[in-house]
Amino acid sequence: MFSAIPLLVIPFILYNIGLASSTEATAFWREEVFSVPMMSGGVWSMTWADVLIAISVVLLFIEIMKSTRTSNRSIIDHVLSMFVFVAFLVEFLLVRDAANSLFFTLMLLALVDVLAGFSVTIRSAGRDVNF
Repeated sequence: MFSAIPLLVIPFILYNIGLASSTEATAFWREEVFSVPMMSGGVWSMTWADVLIAISVVLLFIEIMKSTRTSNRSIIDHVLSMFVFVAFLVEFLLVRDAANSLFFTLMLLALVDVLAGFSVTIRSAGRDVNF
């Protein structure tokens, strides 16, 4: 049952928790998590926004792997992924604190999940047809 739940709902929830936990709406996502001095003399630093995007990319990979299944459950997964994308889109358009590049990137990942899921399912279903 839980395998049909789209994993990209996790970044959606985490983003909204981050907004609720900070006094200034998007200040939490700009906070530095860690920094590492590099041999070149530069400093590589990660913010919470960078961490959330990295987690989301990994979850997108898992979602694409889930879309290779050909079963009735995969259709439910695709429909739920579409709902997650619509939730991202509605929040992006209607919530002032969601109108930033971090949220847009997360929304774009949700769109890629929807498009890739349907594309992979259609391609694999086409190969399952035997004459």
